[in-house]
Amino acid sequence: MRILGIDPGLARVGYGVIETGPPIEMLDCGMISTEAGKSEGQRMVEIANDLRQLIRRWQPDLASVEKFFFYRSSNTIAVVQARGVLIMTLSRFRIPIVEYPPMQIKLALAGHGHADKSDVQDAVMRELNLDERPKPDDAADALAVALTAWFQR
Repeated sequence: MRILGIDPGLARVGYGVIETGPPIEMLDCGMISTEAGKSEGQRMVEIANDLRQLIRRWQPDLASVEKFFFYRSSNTIAVVQARGVLIMTLSRFRIPIVEYPPMQIKLALAGHGHADKSDVQDAVMRELNLDERPKPDDAADALAVALTAWFQR
C-alpha cells in the first residue's frame, strides 16, 4: 500500500510518501512552498497544482492528513483554507483520506501524546530505516502522519 502523508499549511505543506512493503520504505518527501507576496487565492491554486503533480507521480492508495490544531494565530483561517484545498484535491482523485490530530500521531510514533518533535523524528528514522532525519521538518512531520495511518489501519 502506498500512503501519502500531509502536514498542512499555507506557506509550507509537508508531504511524505511511504510504501508499506514489507519492508516499510520512504519513497519521497519534501515540501510544497508558496510565496508570501502572492494572494491567498494564488497560493491555494499553487498548493492544488503541486499536490496534483504528486498524486499523479506517486498514485497513492491512501492519504493521511494531520488534523488542524486550533490555536490563536493570525494565519489560522488561511491554514484551514489550505487544508480544505488539500482535502478537495485528494477527493477529486478519489483517494481515501484519514485524519489524525497531533496527539494521536505522537502517541502512534513515540508512545505518548506529549512527545516532542525530536522523539517523533527519531521514530520516523527508526521505522523507515533512515540514517538521518528527513528535511525539512514539515516533510518529517508528513512522514509521521503517513506512518500513523499505516499503524492505525
